Amino acid sequence: MTHQMTPGLPYKAGMLLLSIVSLLALNGSAGAKENSLQKIRKAKEITVITRSNAHCYYIYREQPMGFEYDLAEAFADHLGVRLKVKTFPWADMIKALNEGKGDFVAASKTITSSRKELIDFSDGYLTIQQRVIVHENNHTIKDLADLSGKTVHVRRATSYEERLSELRQQGLDLTFRVHDDVPTEELIRQVADKEIEVTIADSNIARLNLRYYPTVRIGVPIEETQRLGWAVKKGERSLLKAINGFFKKIKSDGTFDDIYRGYYSNEQVFDRFDLKKFHQRIKTRLPTYQPIIKEAATMHGFDWRLIAAVTYQESHFNPRAKSHRGVRGLMQLTQATAKEMGVTNRLDPYQSIMGGVRYLKRLYRRYDKAEDPERTFIALASYNVGPRHILSAQRIARKKGFDPNKWSSLEQTLPLLCYEEYIRQSKHGYCRGTEPVRYVNRIRTYYDILRRQTL
Repeated sequence: MTHQMTPGLPYKAGMLLLSIVSLLALNGSAGAKENSLQKIRKAKEITVITRSNAHCYYIYREQPMGFEYDLAEAFADHLGVRLKVKTFPWADMIKALNEGKGDFVAASKTITSSRKELIDFSDGYLTIQQRVIVHENNHTIKDLADLSGKTVHVRRATSYEERLSELRQQGLDLTFRVHDDVPTEELIRQVADKEIEVTIADSNIARLNLRYYPTVRIGVPIEETQRLGWAVKKGERSLLKAINGFFKKIKSDGTFDDIYRGYYSNEQVFDRFDLKKFHQRIKTRLPTYQPIIKEAATMHGFDWRLIAAVTYQESHFNPRAKSHRGVRGLMQLTQATAKEMGVTNRLDPYQSIMGGVRYLKRLYRRYDKAEDPERTFIALASYNVGPRHILSAQRIARKKGFDPNKWSSLEQTLPLLCYEEYIRQSKHGYCRGTEPVRYVNRIRTYYDILRRQTL
């Protein structure tokens, strides 16, 4: 039996099938979900969730600062996008991330098993350890067992609280009180002022705060070493891969070390006695010279706190200070420099400060190829050791392929000027190059303390 097909039917069926396939393809394309990284690149903006404190993010003189902020800004630059910052209380960050209020968390969060159930962490970028913090006069806690009977104060929803819970479950007889959204820095202050006896802090936070509270002591660890990481929402593999690639890059090219040193390294230059004296003299000696310092700083375009830090480094605010090198006064001027700056009496506080700041400004103008804050650091080093040795250090930097207008380069090359190999290459002879490096780092720390106290 022969079947006849109605003419045109196959064509209509084919067209119908093509339409269905096209519609499905269109719907599939329209429904394809963009991942976070694609959205970030498309919007040309990335939002970081962080915490407002001394080590994450804060504003000083209209400028954003903080270790985590600087890293996040570098990451945004790496992606070629703008950085937007949102701050949340510590306990609300993970919730904010999962609700889409930001793209990633950068807040010095410890990578823990409980947190990994809620978010995905990057590779660890900094190794830290939870340490007991007590007043320097407290010598009662020499090991974990000595926490028995103590009340330890920590912020709620932190890895500190988790660890103390574990220790108590393991049989340690301790009490801990959790505080709602009280920064670790504030608890360290309370220890320093003897308002509380014990708190816990990650080692990096503890070291940072020693410069502000030199009467506290970093005690025994309560946990093995841990790692800090950035966090993204579960499943955001592309963004996580980009973050891990970024950290790998900045650790290999030195960017990470530069950022880290700016916040955490300079405390190693000091001993506890030095910092205590500085805090005392801010109250007892600085007020006498503060009006002159402010006048000179305003006249030459410097932050008065920086000039105060330089003055303290030079003379400890002693107008009759005299060095074995023959420099004298608050700003420790040589006879030649004093004459050049029109200073007739180096022991006169007004003349000394005005002449010293005028000279610092002259040096600052020399280094116009450097950008601040590098330019200021190089000018300070030049004030300490003289511009000729700075020139020698810059020449060595160029030969080594370093940027001669970066302070991080001169930190490496100045100390070389005491070695015979480099002395021969220098037109200006021997230099104890570690001195200007220590000099600048001390001033930076004094300056940081003064900024924190006058925010």
